[in-house]
Amino acid sequence: MRFSDFNFSKEVERGLRVAGFKEPSPIQKEAIPLVLKGYDLVAQAHTGTGKTAAFGLGIIEKINRGEIERALIITPTRELAVQVSDELYYLGRFSGIRTLAVYGGVPYGRQIALINKGVDIVVATPGRLKDLFDGGKIESFTPDIVVLDEADEMLDMGFLEIVREIFNYLPTNRQTLLFSATIPKEIKELANTILYRPKFISVVNEKESNTNKDINQLYMVIEEEQRDEAIVKLLEREDFKKALIFCRMKREVDRLSTHLNGLGFESSALHGDIEQLDREKIIRDFKRGKSNILVATDVAARGLDIKDVTHVFNYHIPFDSSSYIHRIGRTGRAGKRGKAITLVSTQEFKELKKIKKEVGKELKLIWAGDKVDIEKLKEKILTTRVDRNIDTILHTFSEVEREELVKKLLSYILKREERSLKNKIGYDKGMVDKIFLNFTKDERVKKSKKRAKK
Repeated sequence: MRFSDFNFSKEVERGLRVAGFKEPSPIQKEAIPLVLKGYDLVAQAHTGTGKTAAFGLGIIEKINRGEIERALIITPTRELAVQVSDELYYLGRFSGIRTLAVYGGVPYGRQIALINKGVDIVVATPGRLKDLFDGGKIESFTPDIVVLDEADEMLDMGFLEIVREIFNYLPTNRQTLLFSATIPKEIKELANTILYRPKFISVVNEKESNTNKDINQLYMVIEEEQRDEAIVKLLEREDFKKALIFCRMKREVDRLSTHLNGLGFESSALHGDIEQLDREKIIRDFKRGKSNILVATDVAARGLDIKDVTHVFNYHIPFDSSSYIHRIGRTGRAGKRGKAITLVSTQEFKELKKIKKEVGKELKLIWAGDKVDIEKLKEKILTTRVDRNIDTILHTFSEVEREELVKKLLSYILKREERSLKNKIGYDKGMVDKIFLNFTKDERVKKSKKRAKK
């Protein structure tokens, strides 16, 4: 199937062509015809599968045909609001589509003026949108289509009640679309309240895991004091293009980012205390490759859709499986492979056991090991840029045969690599099995004592 099969207008087709869209993804194949026909819709798909275009293309086409005038998209975070607004603008620019991202942390004036002026698509966060409605700041905003994007993230961030209140301000004769990676019972209940006879589609096989099958999920068991060293070793060892590192607390984010920069990495920090304009610049620089490591808290990175994130590292294991799924969902997007590596201390086996059970996919154990990876060493050497002074240096070894010199240099490099592995990070499988066995025994003893007390 190709996008031409949807019979889009020439302006929309041109936008698709310039944006590099070729074949629709599974969620786009299923959703676009239903959006165009005017159905309410509940759509489930993993993150990174093209959900924005799945609802956005139908909206742009309907505006272009004159079937509707305005649309509202509600997203959980300001970063996602900006990204969705940008993507829809680029897809609809040849149709003259005007988009606006509406979020907190910036003055109201421009946002109010543009909404009242009649911008075509408003992409808003729940908090700022509710403020605008409650304060009567928007004169006449009656969108024909309303989209609730990343609904499960709204639930996790505690926005569902605000979302319900927002829908009290919206016209009842609207088309409503709900998109979500997971459909817990709270989302089903919300759908029953705000949608009218919706169509249900899912491109997630029930037998699949809750997490994207394109993500290779790994974990490393370490001692608590080894976290920094483990992250550094992983960054040195992994061939990453862009990496996200998740920390639990803001102060950890700042400290770890500073530590990595001190070691020569190109790292930026992202958390809720950073001013909005600075946050936008940090994300823009990360997207453009000015920095290739982003150290962030959960809240700051929710909804981020950045191309080419090849690795996600969990500095600490998340407290629940939902956070874990959202974190690692930043990689393995749009059909590309990704890797997620979680650091787990021996005191965090309970969280590890819970996540292993709930994500529905095997997490594989890795460790730094105590043997030099010869293939990776070879790749390092062959991809090293030749120093401009090397001929001068070689001249000082003129009395040594070339073959003998190569052997000596390789031996020197190998010894250095072996020395760096002496303080190995992490435990091998045999040791982890023993630790896990003891943990399981301790859990059984605790449960037995609880039962005895009852």
